[in-house]
Amino acid sequence: MDTENSLEMKGIVKGFPGVLALDQVDFQLRKGEIHALVGENGAGKSTLVKILGGIYPKDAGEVVIAGQTVDIRNPHHAQDLGLSFVYQELNLVPFFSAMENIALGLRYPRNRFGLINWALLFRQVKEAASQVGMELDLKKRVDELSVAQRWMTATLKALMLQAKVMVIDELTSSLTKDEIELLFRIIKRLKQTGVSIIYISHRLEEIFQLADRVTVMKDGKKVDTLQIKDVDISRLISLMVGKEVKQRFPKEEIPIGKKIFSVRNLSGGIIRDVSFDLHRSEILGFAGLVGSGRTELARLIFGIDRKESGELFLNGDRITVDSSREAVKRGFALVPEERREQGLVSGMSVKENITLTSLPRYVHSWWWPLLSASKEQQTIEEFVKSFSIHTTGVTQKVAYLSGGNQQKIVLAKWLASGAKIFILDEPTRGIDVGSKVEIYKLVEALAREGAGIILISSELEEIVNICDRIFIMYNGMIIKKIIAKETTMDEILNYCQGQKVKRGKVKEEYPTEEKTVD
Repeated sequence: MDTENSLEMKGIVKGFPGVLALDQVDFQLRKGEIHALVGENGAGKSTLVKILGGIYPKDAGEVVIAGQTVDIRNPHHAQDLGLSFVYQELNLVPFFSAMENIALGLRYPRNRFGLINWALLFRQVKEAASQVGMELDLKKRVDELSVAQRWMTATLKALMLQAKVMVIDELTSSLTKDEIELLFRIIKRLKQTGVSIIYISHRLEEIFQLADRVTVMKDGKKVDTLQIKDVDISRLISLMVGKEVKQRFPKEEIPIGKKIFSVRNLSGGIIRDVSFDLHRSEILGFAGLVGSGRTELARLIFGIDRKESGELFLNGDRITVDSSREAVKRGFALVPEERREQGLVSGMSVKENITLTSLPRYVHSWWWPLLSASKEQQTIEEFVKSFSIHTTGVTQKVAYLSGGNQQKIVLAKWLASGAKIFILDEPTRGIDVGSKVEIYKLVEALAREGAGIILISSELEEIVNICDRIFIMYNGMIIKKIIAKETTMDEILNYCQGQKVKRGKVKEEYPTEEKTVD
Protein backbone atom coordinates (compact mmCIF):
# COMPACT_ATOMS: atom_id res chain seq x y z
CA MET A 1 0.00 0.00 0.00
CA ASP A 2 1.14 3.55 -0.77
CA THR A 3 2.20 5.15 2.52
CA GLU A 4 0.23 8.28 1.52
CA ASN A 5 -3.01 6.29 1.51
CA SER A 6 -5.07 5.59 4.62
CA LEU A 7 -7.37 3.27 2.68
CA GLU A 8 -7.23 1.24 -0.52
CA MET A 9 -9.89 -0.89 -2.17
CA LYS A 10 -8.54 -3.00 -5.03
CA GLY A 11 -10.54 -4.86 -7.66
CA ILE A 12 -13.73 -4.97 -5.58
CA VAL A 13 -16.46 -7.18 -7.04
CA LYS A 14 -19.99 -7.57 -5.68
CA GLY A 15 -22.96 -9.24 -7.31
CA PHE A 16 -26.61 -9.65 -6.44
CA PRO A 17 -29.10 -11.97 -8.19
CA GLY A 18 -29.15 -10.81 -11.81
CA VAL A 19 -27.01 -7.71 -11.15
CA LEU A 20 -23.25 -7.08 -11.03
CA ALA A 21 -23.26 -4.14 -8.61
CA LEU A 22 -19.46 -3.62 -8.53
CA ASP A 23 -17.10 -4.68 -11.29
CA GLN A 24 -13.36 -4.54 -10.42
CA VAL A 25 -13.58 -1.20 -8.61
CA ASP A 26 -10.41 0.48 -7.33
CA PHE A 27 -10.50 3.33 -4.81
CA GLN A 28 -7.76 5.09 -2.85
CA LEU A 29 -8.14 7.56 0.02
CA ARG A 30 -5.10 9.59 1.05
CA LYS A 31 -4.31 10.64 4.60
CA GLY A 32 -6.00 13.92 5.53
CA GLU A 33 -7.92 14.07 2.23
CA ILE A 34 -11.53 14.89 1.37
CA HIS A 35 -12.30 12.55 -1.50
CA ALA A 36 -15.70 12.93 -3.20
CA LEU A 37 -17.50 9.86 -4.52
CA VAL A 38 -20.13 10.69 -7.16
CA GLY A 39 -22.34 8.89 -9.64
CA GLU A 40 -25.94 8.41 -10.63
CA ASN A 41 -28.32 6.36 -8.50
CA GLY A 42 -27.39 2.74 -9.08
CA ALA A 43 -23.79 3.57 -9.98
CA GLY A 44 -22.48 1.45 -7.08
CA LYS A 45 -21.50 4.10 -4.51
CA SER A 46 -23.68 2.74 -1.71
CA THR A 47 -22.63 -0.84 -2.35
CA LEU A 48 -18.95 0.13 -2.19
CA VAL A 49 -19.48 1.98 1.09
CA LYS A 50 -21.51 -0.88 2.59
CA ILE A 51 -18.66 -3.27 1.85
CA LEU A 52 -16.32 -0.86 3.62
CA GLY A 53 -18.74 -0.72 6.55
CA GLY A 54 -19.01 -4.48 6.90
CA ILE A 55 -22.68 -4.59 5.86
CA TYR A 56 -22.03 -6.52 2.63
CA PRO A 57 -19.26 -9.06 2.13
CA LYS A 58 -17.25 -8.55 -1.06
CA ASP A 59 -17.17 -11.33 -3.66
CA ALA A 60 -13.63 -10.52 -4.73
CA GLY A 61 -10.95 -7.89 -4.25
CA GLU A 62 -8.87 -6.54 -1.41
CA VAL A 63 -9.32 -3.88 1.28
CA VAL A 64 -6.16 -2.41 2.82
CA ILE A 65 -6.30 -0.18 5.93
CA ALA A 66 -3.21 1.29 7.59
CA GLY A 67 -1.02 -1.01 5.52
CA GLN A 68 -2.85 -4.19 6.49
CA THR A 69 -5.11 -6.28 4.27
CA VAL A 70 -8.38 -6.79 6.14
CA ASP A 71 -11.62 -8.71 5.70
CA ILE A 72 -14.25 -6.50 7.30
CA ARG A 73 -16.65 -8.91 8.99
CA ASN A 74 -19.35 -6.59 10.36
CA PRO A 75 -20.01 -2.94 11.35
CA HIS A 76 -18.40 -3.41 14.78
CA HIS A 77 -15.24 -4.69 13.11
CA ALA A 78 -15.26 -1.64 10.79
CA GLN A 79 -15.52 0.62 13.83
CA ASP A 80 -12.59 -1.17 15.49
CA LEU A 81 -10.55 -0.55 12.33
CA GLY A 82 -11.09 3.22 12.66
CA LEU A 83 -13.92 3.57 10.12
CA SER A 84 -16.95 5.73 10.88
CA PHE A 85 -20.10 6.42 8.87
CA VAL A 86 -22.39 9.46 9.09
CA TYR A 87 -25.51 9.06 6.96
CA GLN A 88 -28.42 11.36 6.13
CA GLU A 89 -30.64 9.16 8.33
CA LEU A 90 -28.54 9.57 11.47
CA ASN A 91 -28.50 6.53 13.73
CA LEU A 92 -29.25 8.32 17.01
CA VAL A 93 -31.61 7.58 19.90
CA PRO A 94 -34.05 10.54 19.85
CA PHE A 95 -35.01 10.47 23.55
CA PHE A 96 -31.37 10.26 24.71
CA SER A 97 -29.28 13.37 25.22
CA ALA A 98 -26.48 14.23 22.82
CA MET A 99 -24.00 13.12 25.49
CA GLU A 100 -25.75 9.78 26.01
CA ASN A 101 -25.76 9.13 22.25
CA ILE A 102 -22.05 9.93 22.03
CA ALA A 103 -21.31 7.63 24.96
CA LEU A 104 -23.04 4.64 23.34
CA GLY A 105 -20.36 2.19 22.24
CA LEU A 106 -17.52 3.98 24.04
CA ARG A 107 -15.27 2.44 26.65
CA TYR A 108 -16.48 4.60 29.50
CA PRO A 109 -13.99 6.15 31.91
CA ARG A 110 -14.69 4.80 35.39
CA ASN A 111 -14.28 6.29 38.83
CA ARG A 112 -12.78 4.42 41.77
CA PHE A 113 -16.18 2.88 42.55
CA GLY A 114 -16.45 1.39 39.04
CA LEU A 115 -19.19 3.80 37.96
CA ILE A 116 -19.16 5.88 34.77
CA ASN A 117 -17.15 9.06 35.33
CA TRP A 118 -19.54 11.40 33.53
CA ALA A 119 -17.62 14.54 34.52
CA LEU A 120 -14.45 13.24 32.87
CA LEU A 121 -16.41 12.04 29.82
CA PHE A 122 -18.00 15.50 29.43
CA ARG A 123 -14.57 17.13 29.53
CA GLN A 124 -13.20 14.69 26.94
CA VAL A 125 -16.12 15.26 24.55
CA LYS A 126 -15.99 19.06 24.97
CA GLU A 127 -12.27 18.98 24.21
CA ALA A 128 -12.90 16.94 21.04
CA ALA A 129 -15.67 19.40 20.04
CA SER A 130 -13.43 22.44 20.53
CA GLN A 131 -10.70 20.90 18.36
CA VAL A 132 -13.01 20.96 15.33
CA GLY A 133 -14.91 24.15 16.19
CA MET A 134 -18.23 22.63 17.36
CA GLU A 135 -20.61 24.27 19.81
CA LEU A 136 -23.21 21.84 21.11
CA ASP A 137 -25.42 21.53 24.20
CA LEU A 138 -24.50 17.99 25.22
CA LYS A 139 -27.31 17.74 27.79
CA LYS A 140 -30.09 18.47 25.28
CA ARG A 141 -32.21 15.59 23.94
CA VAL A 142 -31.52 14.67 20.32
CA ASP A 143 -35.15 15.21 19.27
CA GLU A 144 -34.79 18.83 20.45
CA LEU A 145 -31.68 19.46 18.33
CA SER A 146 -31.55 20.90 14.83
CA VAL A 147 -30.49 18.67 11.93
CA ALA A 148 -27.04 20.30 11.96
CA GLN A 149 -26.66 19.69 15.70
CA ARG A 150 -27.63 16.05 15.27
CA TRP A 151 -24.91 15.75 12.64
CA MET A 152 -22.46 17.24 15.13
CA THR A 153 -23.55 14.64 17.68
CA ALA A 154 -22.89 11.79 15.24
CA THR A 155 -19.55 13.31 14.26
CA LEU A 156 -18.44 13.74 17.87
CA LYS A 157 -19.29 10.10 18.48
CA ALA A 158 -17.03 9.16 15.55
CA LEU A 159 -14.22 11.33 16.94
CA MET A 160 -14.52 9.78 20.40
CA LEU A 161 -14.22 6.38 18.73
CA GLN A 162 -10.93 7.70 17.27
CA ALA A 163 -12.06 7.29 13.67
CA LYS A 164 -9.31 7.78 11.08
CA VAL A 165 -11.65 7.48 8.08
CA MET A 166 -15.12 9.05 7.93
CA VAL A 167 -17.75 8.45 5.28
CA ILE A 168 -20.24 11.34 5.04
CA ASP A 169 -23.26 10.48 2.89
CA GLU A 170 -25.90 12.97 1.61
CA LEU A 171 -26.05 15.21 4.66
CA THR A 172 -27.03 18.64 3.39
CA SER A 173 -30.38 18.00 1.66
CA SER A 174 -32.40 19.25 4.66
CA LEU A 175 -30.08 22.00 5.90
CA THR A 176 -30.18 25.77 5.63
CA LYS A 177 -27.38 27.70 3.92
CA ASP A 178 -25.90 28.78 7.28
CA GLU A 179 -26.00 25.22 8.62
CA ILE A 180 -24.29 23.92 5.48
CA GLU A 181 -21.53 26.52 5.81
CA LEU A 182 -21.05 25.53 9.46
CA LEU A 183 -20.78 21.85 8.60
CA PHE A 184 -18.31 22.59 5.80
CA ARG A 185 -16.10 24.45 8.27
CA ILE A 186 -16.23 21.49 10.64
CA ILE A 187 -15.41 19.01 7.85
CA LYS A 188 -12.39 21.08 6.87
CA ARG A 189 -11.25 21.17 10.50
CA LEU A 190 -11.61 17.38 10.65
CA LYS A 191 -9.32 17.16 7.65
CA GLN A 192 -6.77 19.39 9.39
CA THR A 193 -6.73 17.01 12.37
CA GLY A 194 -5.71 14.17 10.02
CA VAL A 195 -9.08 12.50 9.46
CA SER A 196 -9.56 11.19 5.91
CA ILE A 197 -13.07 11.77 4.53
CA ILE A 198 -15.11 10.11 1.79
CA TYR A 199 -17.82 12.63 0.86
CA ILE A 200 -20.90 11.50 -1.09
CA SER A 201 -23.40 14.04 -2.45
CA HIS A 202 -25.70 14.62 -5.41
CA ARG A 203 -25.20 18.38 -4.97
CA LEU A 204 -22.20 18.75 -7.23
CA GLU A 205 -21.51 22.35 -6.28
CA GLU A 206 -20.60 21.06 -2.80
CA ILE A 207 -17.92 18.83 -4.30
CA PHE A 208 -16.07 21.86 -5.64
CA GLN A 209 -16.26 23.63 -2.27
CA LEU A 210 -14.87 20.72 -0.25
CA ALA A 211 -13.07 17.98 -2.13
CA ASP A 212 -9.42 17.52 -3.03
CA ARG A 213 -10.16 14.71 -5.49
CA VAL A 214 -13.26 13.13 -6.97
CA THR A 215 -13.97 9.57 -8.12
CA VAL A 216 -16.79 9.06 -10.62
CA MET A 217 -18.70 5.76 -10.77
CA LYS A 218 -21.14 4.52 -13.39
CA ASP A 219 -22.91 1.15 -13.76
CA GLY A 220 -20.82 -0.47 -11.05
CA LYS A 221 -17.47 0.61 -12.48
CA LYS A 222 -15.00 3.35 -11.69
CA VAL A 223 -14.95 5.85 -14.55
CA ASP A 224 -12.08 8.05 -13.36
CA THR A 225 -10.41 9.73 -10.39
CA LEU A 226 -9.52 13.38 -10.89
CA GLN A 227 -8.02 16.31 -9.01
CA ILE A 228 -10.91 18.67 -8.33
CA LYS A 229 -8.93 21.58 -9.79
CA ASP A 230 -8.71 19.74 -13.11
CA VAL A 231 -12.46 19.29 -13.67
CA ASP A 232 -15.54 21.51 -13.96
CA ILE A 233 -19.17 20.70 -13.27
CA SER A 234 -20.04 20.07 -16.95
CA ARG A 235 -17.21 17.56 -17.30
CA LEU A 236 -18.24 15.86 -14.07
CA ILE A 237 -21.85 15.51 -15.21
CA SER A 238 -20.73 14.10 -18.57
CA LEU A 239 -18.62 11.46 -16.82
CA MET A 240 -21.52 10.53 -14.53
CA VAL A 241 -24.17 10.11 -17.23
CA GLY A 242 -21.85 8.87 -19.99
CA LYS A 243 -22.78 11.64 -22.40
CA GLU A 244 -22.80 15.40 -22.68
CA VAL A 245 -25.75 17.04 -20.91
CA LYS A 246 -26.43 20.27 -22.79
CA GLN A 247 -29.27 21.46 -20.56
CA ARG A 248 -29.34 20.78 -16.83
CA PHE A 249 -32.63 22.67 -16.56
CA PRO A 250 -34.72 22.07 -19.68
CA LYS A 251 -37.34 24.81 -19.86
CA GLU A 252 -39.55 25.77 -22.76
CA GLU A 253 -41.90 28.71 -23.06
CA ILE A 254 -45.41 27.37 -22.43
CA PRO A 255 -48.32 29.86 -22.55
CA ILE A 256 -49.87 30.28 -19.11
CA GLY A 257 -53.58 29.43 -19.15
CA LYS A 258 -56.61 30.44 -17.11
CA LYS A 259 -56.79 30.35 -13.35
CA ILE A 260 -57.36 26.77 -12.21
CA PHE A 261 -56.94 26.89 -8.44
CA SER A 262 -57.09 29.61 -5.78
CA VAL A 263 -56.26 29.73 -2.09
CA ARG A 264 -57.74 32.54 0.01
CA ASN A 265 -56.64 33.47 3.55
CA LEU A 266 -55.65 29.91 4.43
CA SER A 267 -54.47 29.38 8.04
CA GLY A 268 -53.66 26.32 10.09
CA GLY A 269 -50.74 25.25 12.26
CA ILE A 270 -47.85 27.58 11.42
CA ILE A 271 -49.55 28.77 8.19
CA ARG A 272 -50.93 32.30 8.49
CA ASP A 273 -53.32 33.95 6.04
CA VAL A 274 -51.87 32.53 2.79
CA SER A 275 -53.46 33.50 -0.55
CA PHE A 276 -52.39 32.73 -4.11
CA ASP A 277 -53.61 31.65 -7.56
CA LEU A 278 -52.38 28.82 -9.76
CA HIS A 279 -52.94 28.78 -13.53
CA ARG A 280 -53.11 26.05 -16.14
CA SER A 281 -49.68 25.13 -17.54
CA GLU A 282 -47.97 27.11 -14.78
CA ILE A 283 -45.08 25.87 -12.65
CA LEU A 284 -45.39 27.84 -9.43
CA GLY A 285 -42.35 27.62 -7.15
CA PHE A 286 -42.38 27.86 -3.37
CA ALA A 287 -39.03 28.73 -1.78
CA GLY A 288 -38.08 29.15 1.86
CA LEU A 289 -35.86 27.80 4.59
CA VAL A 290 -36.58 24.57 6.44
CA GLY A 291 -39.48 25.36 8.79
CA SER A 292 -40.81 28.27 6.72
CA GLY A 293 -44.12 26.45 6.16
CA ARG A 294 -43.81 25.15 2.59
CA THR A 295 -44.56 21.49 3.40
CA GLU A 296 -47.20 22.47 5.97
CA LEU A 297 -48.99 24.50 3.28
CA ALA A 298 -48.98 21.50 0.93
CA ARG A 299 -50.45 19.29 3.67
CA LEU A 300 -53.24 21.80 4.36
CA ILE A 301 -54.16 22.06 0.67
CA PHE A 302 -54.18 18.26 0.29
CA GLY A 303 -56.42 17.76 3.33
CA ILE A 304 -53.86 15.90 5.45
CA ASP A 305 -53.87 18.57 8.17
CA ARG A 306 -57.00 20.44 9.22
CA LYS A 307 -57.24 24.12 8.33
CA GLU A 308 -58.38 26.68 10.87
CA SER A 309 -59.73 29.16 8.32
CA GLY A 310 -59.60 30.05 4.64
CA GLU A 311 -61.14 28.93 1.37
CA LEU A 312 -60.11 26.87 -1.66
CA PHE A 313 -61.49 27.41 -5.18
CA LEU A 314 -61.21 24.99 -8.11
CA ASN A 315 -62.08 26.42 -11.54
CA GLY A 316 -63.90 29.25 -9.76
CA ASP A 317 -66.03 27.01 -7.53
CA ARG A 318 -65.52 26.92 -3.77
CA ILE A 319 -64.52 23.43 -2.64
CA THR A 320 -64.01 21.61 0.64
CA VAL A 321 -60.98 19.35 0.98
CA ASP A 322 -60.96 17.81 4.44
CA SER A 323 -59.10 14.58 3.62
CA SER A 324 -56.54 13.25 1.16
CA ARG A 325 -59.26 11.01 -0.30
CA GLU A 326 -61.32 14.10 -1.12
CA ALA A 327 -58.23 15.80 -2.60
CA VAL A 328 -57.67 12.87 -4.98
CA LYS A 329 -61.33 12.96 -6.05
CA ARG A 330 -60.93 16.67 -6.82
CA GLY A 331 -57.94 15.98 -9.10
CA PHE A 332 -55.10 16.88 -6.75
CA ALA A 333 -51.84 14.95 -6.53
CA LEU A 334 -49.17 15.18 -3.84
CA VAL A 335 -45.62 13.95 -4.40
CA PRO A 336 -44.36 14.06 -0.80
CA GLU A 337 -40.93 15.06 0.44
CA GLU A 338 -40.33 11.57 1.88
CA ARG A 339 -41.13 9.48 -1.19
CA ARG A 340 -40.05 6.13 0.28
CA GLU A 341 -42.13 6.45 3.46
CA GLN A 342 -45.09 8.47 2.16
CA GLY A 343 -45.22 8.19 -1.64
CA LEU A 344 -44.69 4.50 -2.26
CA VAL A 345 -45.54 1.09 -0.85
CA SER A 346 -42.02 -0.31 -0.96
CA GLY A 347 -43.10 -3.93 -0.56
CA MET A 348 -45.34 -3.72 -3.63
CA SER A 349 -44.34 -3.92 -7.27
CA VAL A 350 -43.91 -1.24 -9.92
CA LYS A 351 -47.27 -2.22 -11.40
CA GLU A 352 -49.14 -2.15 -8.09
CA ASN A 353 -47.73 1.25 -7.12
CA ILE A 354 -48.55 2.93 -10.43
CA THR A 355 -52.20 1.80 -10.46
CA LEU A 356 -52.76 2.25 -6.73
CA THR A 357 -54.71 5.54 -7.05
CA SER A 358 -56.66 4.57 -10.16
CA LEU A 359 -57.80 0.95 -9.75
CA PRO A 360 -61.47 1.65 -10.73
CA ARG A 361 -60.22 2.54 -14.24
CA TYR A 362 -59.11 -1.04 -14.81
CA VAL A 363 -62.27 -2.99 -13.93
CA HIS A 364 -64.02 -4.90 -16.71
CA SER A 365 -67.33 -3.08 -16.31
CA TRP A 366 -69.79 -1.86 -13.69
CA TRP A 367 -71.56 -5.22 -13.74
CA TRP A 368 -68.30 -7.22 -13.65
CA PRO A 369 -66.21 -5.31 -11.07
CA LEU A 370 -63.00 -7.29 -11.32
CA LEU A 371 -59.67 -5.93 -12.45
CA SER A 372 -58.80 -6.37 -16.10
CA ALA A 373 -55.20 -7.60 -16.10
CA SER A 374 -54.79 -6.70 -19.78
CA LYS A 375 -55.98 -3.08 -19.28
CA GLU A 376 -53.71 -2.67 -16.27
CA GLN A 377 -50.72 -4.24 -18.03
CA GLN A 378 -51.11 -2.00 -21.08
CA THR A 379 -51.22 1.14 -18.94
CA ILE A 380 -48.18 0.08 -16.91
CA GLU A 381 -46.10 -0.69 -19.98
CA GLU A 382 -46.95 2.70 -21.48
CA PHE A 383 -45.85 4.52 -18.31
CA VAL A 384 -42.66 2.49 -17.90
CA LYS A 385 -41.71 3.30 -21.50
CA SER A 386 -42.72 6.98 -21.58
CA PHE A 387 -41.18 7.72 -18.16
CA SER A 388 -38.00 5.74 -18.95
CA ILE A 389 -38.34 3.75 -15.71
CA HIS A 390 -35.38 1.39 -15.44
CA THR A 391 -36.63 -1.86 -13.95
CA THR A 392 -36.17 -5.61 -14.50
CA GLY A 393 -39.93 -5.84 -14.98
CA VAL A 394 -43.26 -4.44 -13.80
CA THR A 395 -43.41 -7.04 -11.03
CA GLN A 396 -40.13 -5.84 -9.46
CA LYS A 397 -40.56 -4.36 -5.97
CA VAL A 398 -40.00 -0.61 -5.93
CA ALA A 399 -37.78 -0.92 -2.84
CA TYR A 400 -35.00 -2.20 -5.11
CA LEU A 401 -35.12 0.71 -7.57
CA SER A 402 -32.95 3.83 -7.52
CA GLY A 403 -34.29 7.08 -6.08
CA GLY A 404 -34.82 8.59 -9.53
CA ASN A 405 -36.86 5.63 -10.75
CA GLN A 406 -38.90 5.61 -7.53
CA GLN A 407 -39.75 9.28 -8.06
CA LYS A 408 -40.83 8.59 -11.63
CA ILE A 409 -43.18 5.89 -10.32
CA VAL A 410 -44.74 8.36 -7.84
CA LEU A 411 -45.35 10.81 -10.72
CA ALA A 412 -46.72 8.04 -12.95
CA LYS A 413 -49.09 6.95 -10.17
CA TRP A 414 -50.64 10.40 -9.98
CA LEU A 415 -50.74 10.91 -13.73
CA ALA A 416 -52.59 7.60 -14.01
CA SER A 417 -55.17 8.97 -11.55
CA GLY A 418 -56.05 11.80 -13.95
CA ALA A 419 -54.80 14.54 -11.60
CA LYS A 420 -54.72 18.11 -12.90
CA ILE A 421 -53.04 19.88 -9.97
CA PHE A 422 -49.69 18.51 -8.88
CA ILE A 423 -48.02 19.48 -5.61
CA LEU A 424 -44.38 18.40 -5.83
CA ASP A 425 -42.50 18.63 -2.52
CA GLU A 426 -38.70 18.38 -3.03
CA PRO A 427 -39.17 16.19 -6.16
CA THR A 428 -35.42 15.87 -6.88
CA ARG A 429 -34.02 15.48 -3.35
CA GLY A 430 -31.38 12.75 -3.23
CA ILE A 431 -31.58 12.16 -7.00
CA ASP A 432 -28.60 12.17 -9.34
CA VAL A 433 -28.16 14.81 -12.03
CA GLY A 434 -29.23 12.59 -14.94
CA SER A 435 -32.48 11.59 -13.22
CA LYS A 436 -33.09 15.22 -12.26
CA VAL A 437 -33.09 16.24 -15.92
CA GLU A 438 -35.60 13.47 -16.67
CA ILE A 439 -37.84 14.61 -13.78
CA TYR A 440 -37.71 18.20 -15.07
CA LYS A 441 -38.76 17.01 -18.52
CA LEU A 442 -41.70 15.11 -17.00
CA VAL A 443 -42.78 18.24 -15.10
CA GLU A 444 -42.55 20.27 -18.32
CA ALA A 445 -44.69 17.64 -20.07
CA LEU A 446 -47.35 17.92 -17.35
CA ALA A 447 -47.41 21.71 -17.77
CA ARG A 448 -47.63 21.37 -21.54
CA GLU A 449 -50.73 19.20 -21.11
CA GLY A 450 -52.42 21.89 -19.01
CA ALA A 451 -51.72 20.77 -15.46
CA GLY A 452 -51.08 23.33 -12.75
CA ILE A 453 -47.93 22.56 -10.76
CA ILE A 454 -46.82 23.71 -7.31
CA LEU A 455 -43.10 23.00 -6.96
CA ILE A 456 -41.55 23.15 -3.47
CA SER A 457 -37.77 23.01 -3.44
CA SER A 458 -34.76 23.93 -1.30
CA GLU A 459 -32.55 24.06 -4.40
CA LEU A 460 -32.70 27.69 -5.49
CA GLU A 461 -31.05 26.98 -8.85
CA GLU A 462 -33.88 24.56 -9.57
CA ILE A 463 -36.55 27.03 -8.50
CA VAL A 464 -35.16 29.87 -10.64
CA ASN A 465 -34.66 27.78 -13.78
CA ILE A 466 -37.78 25.60 -13.75
CA CYS A 467 -40.56 27.81 -12.39
CA ASP A 468 -42.61 30.61 -13.93
CA ARG A 469 -43.28 32.45 -10.67
CA ILE A 470 -41.71 32.08 -7.24
CA PHE A 471 -43.46 32.62 -3.90
CA ILE A 472 -41.16 32.98 -0.91
CA MET A 473 -42.32 31.79 2.51
CA TYR A 474 -41.09 32.97 5.88
CA ASN A 475 -42.60 32.12 9.27
CA GLY A 476 -45.67 30.52 7.69
CA MET A 477 -46.46 33.42 5.35
CA ILE A 478 -45.90 34.31 1.71
CA ILE A 479 -43.71 37.40 1.96
CA LYS A 480 -42.71 37.91 -1.69
CA LYS A 481 -43.98 36.98 -5.15
CA ILE A 482 -41.50 37.19 -8.03
CA ILE A 483 -41.39 36.42 -11.76
CA ALA A 484 -38.68 33.75 -12.02
CA LYS A 485 -36.85 35.18 -15.02
CA GLU A 486 -36.60 38.57 -13.29
CA THR A 487 -34.77 37.41 -10.16
CA THR A 488 -31.54 35.79 -8.97
CA MET A 489 -30.69 33.10 -6.43
CA ASP A 490 -29.03 35.68 -4.18
CA GLU A 491 -32.17 37.81 -4.09
CA ILE A 492 -34.34 34.80 -3.26
CA LEU A 493 -31.94 33.71 -0.53
CA ASN A 494 -32.08 37.16 1.07
CA TYR A 495 -35.87 36.99 1.19
CA CYS A 496 -35.79 33.39 2.50
CA GLN A 497 -33.63 34.55 5.41
CA GLY A 498 -35.94 37.47 6.13
CA GLN A 499 -33.26 40.04 5.28
CA LYS A 500 -35.37 42.03 2.83
CA VAL A 501 -38.80 41.65 4.46
CA LYS A 502 -40.71 44.91 4.85
CA ARG A 503 -44.15 45.67 6.14
CA GLY A 504 -46.57 46.59 3.41
CA LYS A 505 -48.12 45.05 0.33
CA VAL A 506 -47.28 41.73 -1.33
CA LYS A 507 -48.12 42.06 -5.01
CA GLU A 508 -49.57 39.24 -7.07
CA GLU A 509 -47.97 39.33 -10.53
CA TYR A 510 -50.99 38.09 -12.50
CA PRO A 511 -53.79 38.81 -12.01
CA THR A 512 -53.04 41.90 -9.92
CA GLU A 513 -53.99 41.39 -6.29
CA GLU A 514 -52.74 42.78 -3.02
CA LYS A 515 -52.66 41.53 0.54
CA THR A 516 -51.15 43.01 3.65
CA VAL A 517 -48.14 41.42 5.35
CA ASP A 518 -48.28 41.55 9.13
